[in-house]
Amino acid sequence: MNIHNFEKACEKVMNSQHRREGIGTLGEKTLHAVLKHYFEPDETCHEKRVGSFYADILNSNGITEIQTRQWNKLRQKLKAFLPDNEVTLVYPVAYTKYLLWISEETGEISKRRLSPKKGSAYDIFPELYRIKNFLEDENLHLCIVYVDIEEYRLLNGWSTDKKKGSWRHDRIPKGLQNIIYIRNKKDYSLLIPGTLPAQFTSRDYSKAAGLSLSNAQTALNVLNYVNAVGRVGKKGKLFIYERT
Repeated sequence: MNIHNFEKACEKVMNSQHRREGIGTLGEKTLHAVLKHYFEPDETCHEKRVGSFYADILNSNGITEIQTRQWNKLRQKLKAFLPDNEVTLVYPVAYTKYLLWISEETGEISKRRLSPKKGSAYDIFPELYRIKNFLEDENLHLCIVYVDIEEYRLLNGWSTDKKKGSWRHDRIPKGLQNIIYIRNKKDYSLLIPGTLPAQFTSRDYSKAAGLSLSNAQTALNVLNYVNAVGRVGKKGKLFIYERT
């Protein structure tokens, strides 16, 4: 992790012409652009064609793809990339988030407000489940990036205050907090809370990781698939797991 390089990437993207013209005015959003410049400052390595697809980054380290959600859309790329390339998937986590609201009528932007929600590495599991069949490939690596962000949302939701169901317009990174690399199967142990007992259920994992029971079950499904945990019994309707 290099704070100086992250700040340089932020400065470069925010000072670029299309950012000065307006937040998120082009198809590429600001957070994506900053992370792309952080992991590879050389723009000649950006948006490189590999077979029938374009990679966010192609350099001596292989291919890097930055994806915040909808990892199911990566399946065809992974099928094409992985046989011949090292592929790192970068997953940004909003560690500290400030919300700002944009009026569609006037363009006025509200004062920023700190969101009570904090992101965590465990948020990645629903996305991993979408590409579960690729997780055992030795060429696939994960990178979870904790960033502080300002999130701009449009006041176009269905509720009275227009906030519920609103569209996310752009996310502006303001700081880099941590980076976690999952380079091999052993590293998945980093996604198992250290406070868990030797044997535990999805309900225990839910409490330790701060996830809903449903997401905890998804997490353990993935961890069991990559053999980071194993099922050793049942407690009522819940499986009992232990670290492998």
